[in-house]
Amino acid sequence: MKKNYPASLVFVTDFTSPPLDIEEAVLAPYGARLELSPDKTEEGLAARVGDADYVITQFAPVTAKVIGAMKKARLIVRYGIGVDNVDLQAAAARGIPVCNVPDYCTDEVADHTLALILAATRQVVPCANLVRTGVWKLAVPLQALRALRDMTVGVVGLGRIGREVVCRLKPFKCRLTGFDPAMTPEQVLAAGCEPVSMDELYARSDLITLHCPSTERTRYMINAESIARMKRGVILVNASRGTLVRTPDLVAALKSGHVSAAALDVTDPEPIEPDSPLLKMDNVVITSHIASATPEASKRLRTQVAETVARRIRGEPPVNVVNGVARAPAR
Repeated sequence: MKKNYPASLVFVTDFTSPPLDIEEAVLAPYGARLELSPDKTEEGLAARVGDADYVITQFAPVTAKVIGAMKKARLIVRYGIGVDNVDLQAAAARGIPVCNVPDYCTDEVADHTLALILAATRQVVPCANLVRTGVWKLAVPLQALRALRDMTVGVVGLGRIGREVVCRLKPFKCRLTGFDPAMTPEQVLAAGCEPVSMDELYARSDLITLHCPSTERTRYMINAESIARMKRGVILVNASRGTLVRTPDLVAALKSGHVSAAALDVTDPEPIEPDSPLLKMDNVVITSHIASATPEASKRLRTQVAETVARRIRGEPPVNVVNGVARAPAR
């Protein structure tokens, strides 16, 4: 016998790929109506979110003010892995679980990271651009070209994506070191890396690739002080969060040569400012936060987000809770 569910409002703060047809197909049988906010600002969201039973967000600021305006919300779900646009403590104080989707794009991001690594070590972009001008020669000094076989690669963060990056790097015969504060040395070794401290990783790595969330502990972890502890000529790769890196300090290090190249899928701020010095540097490759992008990954993400909401409508416990709230408030 089909169960009838009370009507509910699923408020979507922002979404880059309308229409919401996949989400509607999952949630309509549960009596849920989706509403996409026309205003993505803090003020606009706070004025509109009051009647939402469930909130889905992508990049919009779900701040303490926005959460404080939620009168009925039983769940906040983010399109993606990182949740740095959501005030987790404010949601926890209200008893609202915040959920993410941690595994929808693992292979895509690992593939993109490898592409960034190869672009930086083989200088693919400047060489390809020079050929387009009709010049058939090396576009950079010979010493700018590197073979991974001769390099030590430091992997910061060995979660799902970090471990897949390690798997992709192994056939290139580089030396792999790894640091993850949540893992024992034995677990780091099992993931395929020599376990080292953060300082050792900085000092020994020819290339550093970041695979950690942006939290109070990691925000701007790459700064003038940490860069000074790195090997001169290091290459930096970041496909995680732009706020892991203090941009002015990276610019200064690239200009001085202490960092020889950078390959970034994320920036701070984001989108990158049109007058950013990074855009004028031949030794920098930047893509527009697309590491997770494939049609298959997008469908997985949207389906899992909608199904996370559907679980709560059915009265089931939330999954992938990132703010420690095990139960949603009663209706």
